[in-house]
Amino acid sequence: MSEGRYRVAVVGATGVVGTQMLRTLVDRGFPASEVVALASARSAGKSVPYAGGELTVVELADGSIEGFDIAIFSAGATVSREWAPKFAAAGAIVVDNSSHWRMHDEIPLVVPEVNAVALDAVAEPGHARIIANPNCSTAQMLVPLKPLHDAAGLKRLVVTTMQSVSGTGKAAIDELRAEAAAITGGQDPPPPTSYPHQIAFNVLPQAGSFKDGDLYTDEERKLINETRKIFSLPGLAVSPTCTRVPVYVGHSESVNLQTERPLGADQARALLEAQPGVRVVDDPAAARYPMAIDAEGEDDVLVGRIREDDSAENCLNLFIVGDNLLKGAALNAVQIAETLVARGLVD
Repeated sequence: MSEGRYRVAVVGATGVVGTQMLRTLVDRGFPASEVVALASARSAGKSVPYAGGELTVVELADGSIEGFDIAIFSAGATVSREWAPKFAAAGAIVVDNSSHWRMHDEIPLVVPEVNAVALDAVAEPGHARIIANPNCSTAQMLVPLKPLHDAAGLKRLVVTTMQSVSGTGKAAIDELRAEAAAITGGQDPPPPTSYPHQIAFNVLPQAGSFKDGDLYTDEERKLINETRKIFSLPGLAVSPTCTRVPVYVGHSESVNLQTERPLGADQARALLEAQPGVRVVDDPAAARYPMAIDAEGEDDVLVGRIREDDSAENCLNLFIVGDNLLKGAALNAVQIAETLVARGLVD
């Protein structure tokens, strides 16, 4: 992008997603005149890598939030609830990766390839100047679904996710590594702390938490509600099952979609090949299809196993894989910031 002119804060810069945000800003040449890494008091003074060097982490405090054009958050819902409005009041536009603001009616929930126009709301008088980044599974799924919806109209989605442990955080990555090392070494694994059961060599039919007696997890509810909001389809039928698998990075999704109008597999494949942010990997006879190990480190969402579902009218099956730390989090947030700049929405 162009020469740097925007002062950017990355809040939660020491976490798995926060460090990826810093890398992504550099990799995509975001026009920042300065990037400041902020985190809690316990992380203040530590160093995080940035642009071949290091940034010293600054404590998130009232005295450290002035003078930013854009603030990108990956510090959890509690921090975002308190500090996003403070940054906005101090003049920044906030791009928040937590779940806190996503379903607020007045807050745009954005995947730039899908609904960039929603960002224009920040220019309206009195807007909160906060933009929400969707959940990782939602973001990567909606990029390939966008052209299919435009062509034939989405009617129903049945989705099974296979979510990697990095979506939970560094402690879960360490837990999988420790369990796998113990088991392959002939020892009993340590007791799980990140998940209710051992994750190594296992599949948990639960990603997220069950709340208030709901038989759907909060991850499943996010997939339902966020998909409806981003597509502006409040009545869209979405049936999700979110699972956790022993993969370090990369969420996989089996998606069965039903459309209002006929859409064949060949037409769908052509639409997907033309969609920005999508790479079609679809030659099953040659064992070419999307896999998590191939998606890691890739900006594009990989789509394959594109086939018609003969059991119902106007149905297709897709297999979608993406790097949950990139398109599912850091990349989408930086793309939102880029789009704000491109649309002239940053002061």
